[in-house]
Amino acid sequence: MNAATSVAHPDKIDLEERGLLRPLWQESAKKFLYQLTHGAPAHPPGTRLAPSPTPGDRILGHLREGVGDPLTSFLRWRGEVGDVVRLRLAGTTAHLLCHPRLVRAVLQERHRDFVKPIQGRQNMARMLGNGLLVSEGSFWLRQRRIAQPAFHKRRIDGFGERMVTAASQLADEWALRARREEAFDVSKDMMHVTLRVVQETLLGAEPTGDGDRIGDSVSYVLGEVNRRFTRVIDPPDDWPTPANRRFQRAKAVLDDAVFDIIRRRRAGEGGEDLLSMLLEARDAETGEGMDDEQLRDEVMTIFLAGHETTANALSWTFYLLGRHPHVARRLADELREVLGDRDPTTADYGRLAYTQQVFRESMRLYPPAWIIARAPLEDIELDGYLLPAGSRVFLSPWVTHRHPEIWSDPEGFDPDRFADPKAIDRFAFFPFGGGPRLCIGHGFAMMEGVLILATLARRFHLELVPGHAVTPQPLVTLRPRDGVRVVARAR
Repeated sequence: MNAATSVAHPDKIDLEERGLLRPLWQESAKKFLYQLTHGAPAHPPGTRLAPSPTPGDRILGHLREGVGDPLTSFLRWRGEVGDVVRLRLAGTTAHLLCHPRLVRAVLQERHRDFVKPIQGRQNMARMLGNGLLVSEGSFWLRQRRIAQPAFHKRRIDGFGERMVTAASQLADEWALRARREEAFDVSKDMMHVTLRVVQETLLGAEPTGDGDRIGDSVSYVLGEVNRRFTRVIDPPDDWPTPANRRFQRAKAVLDDAVFDIIRRRRAGEGGEDLLSMLLEARDAETGEGMDDEQLRDEVMTIFLAGHETTANALSWTFYLLGRHPHVARRLADELREVLGDRDPTTADYGRLAYTQQVFRESMRLYPPAWIIARAPLEDIELDGYLLPAGSRVFLSPWVTHRHPEIWSDPEGFDPDRFADPKAIDRFAFFPFGGGPRLCIGHGFAMMEGVLILATLARRFHLELVPGHAVTPQPLVTLRPRDGVRVVARAR
């Protein structure tokens, strides 16, 4: 069995029994035909349905608004009807759950009652196989137990020097641009520096030679996964279209590189990287490790999920600092006080309190993982409303992070909100998800984001280029659509 075909194993039968492996178009067609013949969706008698916003298209329902401009639509819908919003997406029922208590219920208290919808899992599985982002049930739990020790804080701390070195070398490039007063897209630089970090810390690969080929392939595959999420009709993977052939070539580069490093590690060629840690890890209950296919899937998951999310978080942070010079000045004051004229180290992380606050507040306003989708396994009543089996449930950090009952001046950029992060409900601020499926790399991402931000902001302030519009683009992650154009000013 190869990685691409393993997405539903070993929980496939369990999910098939609940109808969750039925393609979304089949599910939508069946429900739409029922509505045409009966005039309304089927609901168990006596159930209470959540309110819906102003009716959308007669056939598509709220689909056009939800796909065309979900960020604006989600906020408007919450304002119209409240914390449980019932949507009709063609023939599919969906619910947007907005309050932290509802997020807690889905992600933690009743997490066993929900799974990830199969359509999104199948798309991600094209690249990630059956990694932690895709897998479900007992297989996911086993993989999580095996992988967790590799992400222990002491091990993550050991990667801090590589993060700072990558950022410091980028700062040297910015110094040349600053002297020329050259405008550039900081979001591209953040993609490059976080990709370098994940290459070195995950595979021990240098950013030259094969490392460049790996980086180019990761960038293409990630872009293609994003594009496929926005397509209404997507040709099967085995159709010989130009896009499919290029996707398979890029995927083959990554597979060859990862399997080659796995082979060398198993042959005794040691390495101080996450792959080596994952290879050595064992399930505490069974003593089992991962086979090569499983290792490959987890490596790809870290590659694709890890580097873009942190890059986007940093891009939005520099954008917000450019819009709020007083915050940038206070950040510079802390960096000068804590670091002086040197780069940060892992030991400085705990002392960079305001730097952490800035990074968290940036992720509140522009959460890289802006939406989380689930599907109820059975009919569920939540907050007094029916969530039908097989429907869709959307949790959106973009919406919950702006909830007016939770956050004062929710659209404002105020890092002081996080002066005491323990005082904040963990499901009011959940950029890394929550519950048992909390992102396994959240500690790595926080360390990386804060150290890179400190290294660069110590030496430069970035001024936004006037007239360049910065617009959020909600794909798999929340990207700045046309980048963030800036000019670097040396401090």
